[in-house]
Amino acid sequence: MKAKTNLLDVIPFRSAHITTERKGDCIVIAFPRFKQKWMRRILLPKEMSADIQVKLEAHGTAVWELIDGKRTVGEIIEKLVDCFPEEVDYESRIVAYVYQLQKDKFIGFAAHR
Repeated sequence: MKAKTNLLDVIPFRSAHITTERKGDCIVIAFPRFKQKWMRRILLPKEMSADIQVKLEAHGTAVWELIDGKRTVGEIIEKLVDCFPEEVDYESRIVAYVYQLQKDKFIGFAAHR
């Protein structure tokens, strides 16, 4: 039987296929519409961008900036709770957000060292 891993103890890292750009006070992450170059060449309309862009709001930007491949999810939460003290149930929201980033393949998880 496989042992369960506590999400607070894993280290999130950004996926290699994701690019990041700061626009004002938000982060915009981008990822390719198609994995294969031939698909981009054949299936992508000329006026359409080769990348899909996602603009992160203030909370998402704060989380994204702390994902550096060194901090655990628990450490990220500790840093952010002080930044957003008025938020209710903030810890569980960050955990859900990080898990969704991983499901969408924007980030991966490494075991805590």
